[in-house]
Amino acid sequence: MVSILKEKEIFDIVDGIDVVDAIEKGFIEYSKKRVIVPPVGELLFDKPVGEAHIKYGYIKEDDYYCIKIASGFYGNTELGISSSQGMMLLFSQKTGEPVAILLEGGNLTNIRTAAAGAVAARHFAPSKVKATGILGAGIQGRLQLKYLKNIINCSKAWIWDINPQAAIKYKQELEAEYDIEIASSPTEVARNCNLIITTTPASSPLLHKEDIRPGTHITAVGSDTQVKQELDSDILCMADIVISDSIDQSLTRGEVYQARKNNAFDQKKIIELGKAIIDKKLQRSNDNQISVVDLTGVAVQDIMIATAVYRSHLSNKK
Repeated sequence: MVSILKEKEIFDIVDGIDVVDAIEKGFIEYSKKRVIVPPVGELLFDKPVGEAHIKYGYIKEDDYYCIKIASGFYGNTELGISSSQGMMLLFSQKTGEPVAILLEGGNLTNIRTAAAGAVAARHFAPSKVKATGILGAGIQGRLQLKYLKNIINCSKAWIWDINPQAAIKYKQELEAEYDIEIASSPTEVARNCNLIITTTPASSPLLHKEDIRPGTHITAVGSDTQVKQELDSDILCMADIVISDSIDQSLTRGEVYQARKNNAFDQKKIIELGKAIIDKKLQRSNDNQISVVDLTGVAVQDIMIATAVYRSHLSNKK
């Protein structure tokens, strides 16, 4: 019988899961070549502006395979609807039978993305974070700060959003837990922060080479298509360390794709995140290095979080 899990139950289950550890394990499995992930399916819309991504795959010798549909329609907030929508489907690897429908409304995608940001910070943030900078005051900008809480010891944050009112609301909602400053520009964020997470759907660079100070770590989350770009390509060329969640995927989308398209970047410089987690020598060796982690979102993240939720659901039923 197919289990149908709705948002409230999913949220209750996720609260009891160590999502960051689960996602980190997924990246390791992926870099060990134990995960089958076909190319991303994608639909881009003009009127209204939006996108839908279909990501799917399985871990070898596991019980399930996963198909995830996630969309982002950025005008939804004006309608009082979340910009993120979607669902995840789980099937048996042994029979192909559907076992679970997770009606998660895009929330699991948001959570697993934020958890990936926490994984990146765990391994690449400077040893002492002066302040965390967030570009983009939306759902992902909030979740990134939430999942960083147990990874880094820093309560100071700077927020920038193209919509100043969104930044004000962000500060109001989170200032009970964090010391938040509103920045007038991405450059001001970079000037005050040595850990920066970019979470916007920008199609032209928000940060440039001259903005970035020695010792800064940047996790780029927003650019997950061929038309998005948050970082100027010169930043990747300048960086001492460039990490991608998936080398194969980064060659077709995201910040690495943009840098290569501009003939400005040697792909041999890229290190895969799971490989760098396994081999600590590939991580930063001092706090003066500049590091960039390009997260385009890999299906193994969906597999890990969906199966964790489903297994917890089964356990709770016993």
